[in-house]
Amino acid sequence: MRPLSMSGHFLLSPIPESSSDYLLPKDIKLAVLGAGRVGKSAMIVRFLTKRFIGDYEPNTGKLYSRLVYVEGDQLSLQIQDTPGGVQIQDSLPQVVDSLSKCVQWAEGFLLVYSITDYNSYLSIRPLYQHIRKVHPDSKAPVIIVGNKGDLLHARQVQTQDGIQLANELGSLFLEISTSENYEDVCDVFQHLCKEVSKMHGLSGERRRASIIPRPRSPNMQDLKRRFKQALSPKVKAPTALG
Repeated sequence: MRPLSMSGHFLLSPIPESSSDYLLPKDIKLAVLGAGRVGKSAMIVRFLTKRFIGDYEPNTGKLYSRLVYVEGDQLSLQIQDTPGGVQIQDSLPQVVDSLSKCVQWAEGFLLVYSITDYNSYLSIRPLYQHIRKVHPDSKAPVIIVGNKGDLLHARQVQTQDGIQLANELGSLFLEISTSENYEDVCDVFQHLCKEVSKMHGLSGERRRASIIPRPRSPNMQDLKRRFKQALSPKVKAPTALG
């Protein structure tokens, strides 16, 4: 099933160093999971910059942060890239524990395989089951992505295989080419953002923030404390930071 196209309603802007009397955006936390060499990092960078970079060093796990607008809603988007080659069944306990922490942190998931690598396709089901194990009562949205759709000559996974797996797992599915089609990559991330937003009820009352300088170091605990101090005298709504 192909997500509805939303490419025309998307804007990117850097997170400002300071802000003045603006609507505090809601946090959206996404994780991109999959085997190695399926194009996870390329997808994220393509989405955030519109540029395609074909070769990456082996990923050790990076966190990308941006302010984005999706259909009029301003969101503070965080995307966790994850190392490839993690096999749930065979990995060392500390590797699985690290993956579990990432899954516990995230609220929406992209499970990516390459249509040129059947083993990467086989890794999707265990990853999905691990997500539901970590979030047994959660309805966290999951989208399955078959990447490298331009390499038809090397195809090992048929489109119908991806559709069938997604139907079995109750997920959305899209086959894309990160290198050739920015719009499809954009649609995947936007759709996932929208689903997480629905889960949060982002159409409700928005909070207004005072002037709060952004700390130079990424000390999230300190940032939360300063937000709380600034907001608590004025706002009774629960904070979305976490």
